[in-house]
Amino acid sequence: MIITKTPFRISFCGGGSDLPEFYTQYGGCVLSTSINRYMYITIHPSFDEKVTMLKYSQTETVYDISKIKHRVFHSVLNRYGLHGVEITSTADIPAGTGLGSSSSFTVGLLHAINAYLGKLSSKSRLAELACNIEINELNDPIGKQDQYAAAYGGLNMINFNRNDTVSVEPVVIKKNIYDRLQENLLMFYTGDVRDAYTILAEQKKHIKKANKANNLKRMCDLARIIKTQLETGDISDLGNILHENWMLKKELASGISSIKLDDIYDIARRNGAEGGKLLGAGGAGFFLFYCTVENQSMLRKALNLKELKFSFENDGTSLVYIGDKYWD
Repeated sequence: MIITKTPFRISFCGGGSDLPEFYTQYGGCVLSTSINRYMYITIHPSFDEKVTMLKYSQTETVYDISKIKHRVFHSVLNRYGLHGVEITSTADIPAGTGLGSSSSFTVGLLHAINAYLGKLSSKSRLAELACNIEINELNDPIGKQDQYAAAYGGLNMINFNRNDTVSVEPVVIKKNIYDRLQENLLMFYTGDVRDAYTILAEQKKHIKKANKANNLKRMCDLARIIKTQLETGDISDLGNILHENWMLKKELASGISSIKLDDIYDIARRNGAEGGKLLGAGGAGFFLFYCTVENQSMLRKALNLKELKFSFENDGTSLVYIGDKYWD
């Protein structure tokens, strides 16, 4: 049996610049960190070697892997020609909440299968493979930030280069700043999930318009400003930067925000939050707010939403269990 653990992520600034329609023209970047909420993938040989069983929100049992319905399972298992296994996915948080769970699933699945087959895969290779499957093979209208955040882990500036390469630059900061950043961030669930692909498809469609491109350029600038402030130890303006980023992001596609979400954000700003953003493509999921410790009780009371406690993590996708190789 093999078990992998792959983190979800939160991004601060630059989301949307990881779409090829933008970064191949201007270059893009996202400042993000992985968090201690995970996707777990378990793989072991089936008792009946003719059967492949997949357990996710549904259960599939097939004798022919070309008949698999789940798009990512279908792509990955057929890529490796792997059958006669039982694979289970379990997540700490539901899909569609803006924490990059879909790409964490793909990265974790690739990691598990490569380990099962006795193959070593670097973090960069796992991220690259996940991008190729999701973007090129399955034609999902998504970018590259989630795959790299899940694979590498940690607090990083992820750069999307014009030549279609990606570079991951760890953000090195003092421990007291790292701790203060974590304690000043709160995450609240809006109570809804969403289909990110619809929002991202609209964003991709309009991304070459001058005003949309200018918004994304500024969002990249804000990501670089936050990186510099973290490295110099002055994060006093971080809330205002997140606020500006959110105002810019809302203009990228019609479904990113809503009356309900705007109301939540306005209440938060009136009750201690200096700034924040909806995580992921938008439309639903989790709000991330920057709020100093002395104002957090007021913010929690005013919002009255389910809070997700979290902390940063640095491991990225990892093997957490390797059982005896009894399937030969």
